[in-house]
Amino acid sequence: MVKQFPTFTYESKFWTQGKNYVAGLDEVGRGCFAGPVVAAAVILPVNFKETDKINDSKKLSPKVRKELESIIKKYAISYAIAEISVSVINAVGIGNAVQMAFVNAVAKLQVKPDQILIDAFFIHALSKKNQTPIIHGDAISISIAAASILAKVYRDELMMDLHLKYDKYDFLTNKGYGTKKHRDAIYTYGLCELHRTSFNLEKFLKPN
Repeated sequence: MVKQFPTFTYESKFWTQGKNYVAGLDEVGRGCFAGPVVAAAVILPVNFKETDKINDSKKLSPKVRKELESIIKKYAISYAIAEISVSVINAVGIGNAVQMAFVNAVAKLQVKPDQILIDAFFIHALSKKNQTPIIHGDAISISIAAASILAKVYRDELMMDLHLKYDKYDFLTNKGYGTKKHRDAIYTYGLCELHRTSFNLEKFLKPN
């Protein structure tokens, strides 16, 4: 079976229209029990050929993601990363927090994108005419996949740092996702300030 990689099919469509600044966007951490949600935006050059290994970050090893992060940052026309804190997630809900992360990532780009390719759905606060939602976009568009890599590396490293303070919850391994070991730790130790109480995590607490 031939391994499938994302392509520049969508990007090329807009490049031929004279839209040279096509940004890919993706987020990481939407479904986590703990920690911030992170979004990244990446604008790759039209003639980008520095690597053929860019793929959905979930399909790559940490070592390969780190190698690709360096290449993407070196050759991208512009890239940006935005995180939304747990306190904001708990206040506005994860859906609104993800939207905020996307808006902030686009705003932080040093080059204004002509077109935005985004995984699955529109950014509500931005004009829809310049957006193209792509279902499973991180497996289809190289630009979205590149964004997923930057967001994943950034968030994983952040959660590994936070593990030093909250080691009971094994963030080093689970990165805040609701693994059995993480749920068991919530049962034993309760919730910490990094947990998303808006996710109804109280159901995992030890009964009084």
